[in-house]
Amino acid sequence: MPSSIGMTPGTELAGKAALVTGSARNIGRAIARSLAAGGAAVMVNAISSRAEAEQTVAMIEAAGGRAALHLADVTDAGAVAALVEAAVREFGRLDFLVNNAAVRAETPFAQIRFEEWRRVLSTVLDGAFLCTQASLPHMIRAGGGTVVNIGGLTAHRGADGRAHVIAAKAGLAGMTRALALDFAPHHITVNCVVPGTIETVRGLPGAPERPEHRRSLPPVGRRGEPEEIAAMVRMLCGPDARYITGQSIHVNGGGMLT
Repeated sequence: MPSSIGMTPGTELAGKAALVTGSARNIGRAIARSLAAGGAAVMVNAISSRAEAEQTVAMIEAAGGRAALHLADVTDAGAVAALVEAAVREFGRLDFLVNNAAVRAETPFAQIRFEEWRRVLSTVLDGAFLCTQASLPHMIRAGGGTVVNIGGLTAHRGADGRAHVIAAKAGLAGMTRALALDFAPHHITVNCVVPGTIETVRGLPGAPERPEHRRSLPPVGRRGEPEEIAAMVRMLCGPDARYITGQSIHVNGGGMLT
């Protein structure tokens, strides 16, 4: 697939500002680039991958967009507060939050240590809670906004060896529905984009290959591209999606039909 998916230059997000957590690479990077291509200024975030995050910023700036970088652990309330304040200080406002930061692991349930369970849930679910709560006053001040949570297909159809990831992503879908109702009076929409099987870079050099049972293709016959997830996020942030809220929107090539 062409790498320009979701990157079509536009102005529908001009004058707005976005924060994308976990945007050093893969889906997060594609989302940051796509929102910038729509005209938004973007705060790029990672916990420690500075070089990759700087590359995301460089890609946005090379395309004529505006971006900045702030490293922060989304499970740390103080670090999240500083992250959001950095975005507002840099851009003067905050309109869009994309909760993408996640930890993905495959461990048989009987072997999951509580520390691993908490690490996955705190990154996915607690991180989304902290970032959204910190961003809310700024979105209200801006007169409205958009929160997009990045879910997971297995949270809706199940999978073996991923109880912690599934619990976290299912919680994210539930939180999406709850916040859509809480935030509606403030003209803030909240949706969950659920990627199917996406072609991404897997970890560091020497990391294990994708297990055989995770290699099957959806009915369309290929893996999705990160840019195809990004295109949906960009649409949800735009002016044509203000009547969409509280939804889990699947982008999966027919991998699961809802």
